[in-house]
Amino acid sequence: MKMTAHTDLDDDAGLFYQHGWHSWCVTGWRSRTGPVRYPVVAAHRRQATDPAHLDDPLAGGSGVGAVERGDGQITLLGALDVDHWVSADSTRLLGSGNGAWFQAQGEERDVFNQYAHALGQSLGRRKKPVGNVWCSWYSFYHDISEKRLDRVLHDLNAFAFDVFQIDDGWQNSNGDWQANSKFGSGMGAMARRIKSGGNRPGLWLAPFLIDKSSAVFKRYSQMLLRDDQGDLVVAAENWGGPTYTLDVTRADSQRWLAELIHDVVAQGYSYLKLDFLYAAALQGQYQQPQGREAAYRAASQVIREAAGDDTYLLACGAPVIASVGVYDGIRVGPDVSGSWDNVDRTHHLNDRAGPGAADAITTSLGRYWLADLIDIDPDVAYFRTKYCLLTPEQQGYLADLAHVCDFRANSDLPRWLSQEEAAAMQHFLQAKPKIHQTGRYQFQLDDRLVDFSAIATARPW
Repeated sequence: MKMTAHTDLDDDAGLFYQHGWHSWCVTGWRSRTGPVRYPVVAAHRRQATDPAHLDDPLAGGSGVGAVERGDGQITLLGALDVDHWVSADSTRLLGSGNGAWFQAQGEERDVFNQYAHALGQSLGRRKKPVGNVWCSWYSFYHDISEKRLDRVLHDLNAFAFDVFQIDDGWQNSNGDWQANSKFGSGMGAMARRIKSGGNRPGLWLAPFLIDKSSAVFKRYSQMLLRDDQGDLVVAAENWGGPTYTLDVTRADSQRWLAELIHDVVAQGYSYLKLDFLYAAALQGQYQQPQGREAAYRAASQVIREAAGDDTYLLACGAPVIASVGVYDGIRVGPDVSGSWDNVDRTHHLNDRAGPGAADAITTSLGRYWLADLIDIDPDVAYFRTKYCLLTPEQQGYLADLAHVCDFRANSDLPRWLSQEEAAAMQHFLQAKPKIHQTGRYQFQLDDRLVDFSAIATARPW
């Protein structure tokens, strides 16, 4: 790959800052010279990093990279446009991709702040805090229904939530984004009840994903992305089989996306959690050849225009740099879970993009520098002990991280909470501590120091 920028390093250069391609891809400081280890299972490799770089011999990351200097400062090389990659060899930071670059060295937080400012000038800045979010996913997962959510909506009246977001499980299929039989009165009626209860209606979609069972697949298969051999590009296998993706450079795909988003917003949903967005930037034979991130960003602009400026768009599983300036918020780590470490995936399959609280914290901290550009979502905090294996200390770290990121979300059912747990959740939702970063992994929350160092450095790469 042609290198278009480079920065020479000192002989005593240390750790490398690896920036993951999309929301779930591991991000943080790692050995500059250690082996690059990605999952061996195809379904996990698909979500581990940019597929074009799965077999790279050098440590590398999406859009930006940095290396520690011997004097305690850092050297950073960052792109000011999309479709760029930064890696490190023994003597240099190497940047690939056509476009302008930002280079600086100095104190870590100052340099990242300078880069964020320059990136915002280039790609734009959208930061529109949305308030406290309740999400159905971590209580029900796919097993949601109109009846179940109506009960939760009633029970949440006692808590300071602003958004009530319905997650995966309401749709007929990926691609057929209509209410299934469990939502008999329709999603528009559901939105009206949410709004009448004083909350902002929110809805999950994966707009680029198409299931083989969907009517869209059968009627509009020409819109799907294919590889060099003419086979459909698989984007995910999270629903018991392969799920495909749109060729988002096609005019008919873009019209379909615009109609979908316009319809959802017209039903009353003004908070959209858009998931698996990396699917729009996978390798394939696009009708209009261009950079894959450029294609994703153009499709995202179609979604933004259809949704309107007043609709809050949260990007999940999204190419991070390419989302800046289009989306209001972005998930900055993998999913959390009621377990601290997903050992089967992290240790046995070399996959740190899967659900687990520890890696969600680590990767979210690695992207804290984005906070002035876009809302950064570290995922939900837990307060329940029911169906949760997190210790009180681990739950406390998730709550503190939510305060640090200024994005407070939860998925607990009120009926699962003890009186003490309910009081703790209400305090969390109402608290607005003053945040001051004092170190790479250290933050002052009002007069209390929170140190995430032991979590962020616990597992070497």
